[in-house]
Amino acid sequence: MQITTEQAERVLKASILKARDLGVSVCIAILDSGGHLKTFHRMDGAWLGVIDVAIKKAKTSALFEMETQVLDNYSKAGADAHGIELTNGHLVTFAGGIPLKDVDGQMIGSIGVSGGQVAQDYAVAQSGQSALKG
Repeated sequence: MQITTEQAERVLKASILKARDLGVSVCIAILDSGGHLKTFHRMDGAWLGVIDVAIKKAKTSALFEMETQVLDNYSKAGADAHGIELTNGHLVTFAGGIPLKDVDGQMIGSIGVSGGQVAQDYAVAQSGQSALKG
């Protein structure tokens, strides 16, 4: 099962609303479960450099089926998977990438957000994820 266009648009809309509430301009990437771009949005004022970061957060989350900051715990110096962020065309392992699951808990895609502070990116991504439940 893959994320549908309707689901992706719902995730995107909720994410944009949260970013506006927080007063940040971000890039939002939504990928299918295979790590392919489904939709992308760059808010006015978002830095050009965060386009790639948002996409890579979403890709990291899709490839490893976990939130990006969880993988960060494994990639630090001395950890079991130190250097994993250098694989797969480079990954991003700080918060802002979250798997997206259907009502049955099956992974259907992922979201990556970048442009605010890390906690803001995560909050925006969480809002998008929550929109799937509604």
